Amino acid sequence: MEEVNGLLKPEEILKQIEIRDNMIMADFGCGHGHFSMPLAKMAPQGKVYAFDVIKEALEVVNSQAELKKISNIKTVHANLEIPGNSKLDDQSVDLVLLRNILFQSEKKEEIIKEADRILKTEGKMILIEWIVGASLAPKEGWLISKEEAQKLVERQGWTLDVELEIDNQHYGMVFKKF
Repeated sequence: MEEVNGLLKPEEILKQIEIRDNMIMADFGCGHGHFSMPLAKMAPQGKVYAFDVIKEALEVVNSQAELKKISNIKTVHANLEIPGNSKLDDQSVDLVLLRNILFQSEKKEEIIKEADRILKTEGKMILIEWIVGASLAPKEGWLISKEEAQKLVERQGWTLDVELEIDNQHYGMVFKKF
């Protein structure tokens, strides 16, 4: 899959996932909104909650949304390792995106549980992480293999729906909640 300036190309990745224009979505660890913006554009009648623990990242998302005249993004400062810290209601979201967030935490299960709590039945979780040992993968942190990540999510009762084509640095999976 093609990359832009060494970064993932979100539009190409998101084309592999069915996104309806009225979906309620959550971008866990949104950073500067690299995926939040395309998600919001793909669901103009929906809403994207962009979560990050770093306030400055959320300020960038707000600035970008204003600049691009995107009005369906709401930024939320939250530590997703803390149960309920997303402040969203149980089963209120259609899709949760976790992109390069698990490798930054030793509390991976807590993050997955928060995603599980807010997702509706039949909701989807997109998980994109660094491939352990990939040339651009961080050398510090708590990288998780694709197999370990799959087991972690499946222990919460999720089923692998599809594997995504990403690039040679990342793996991607879509899980469905039943």
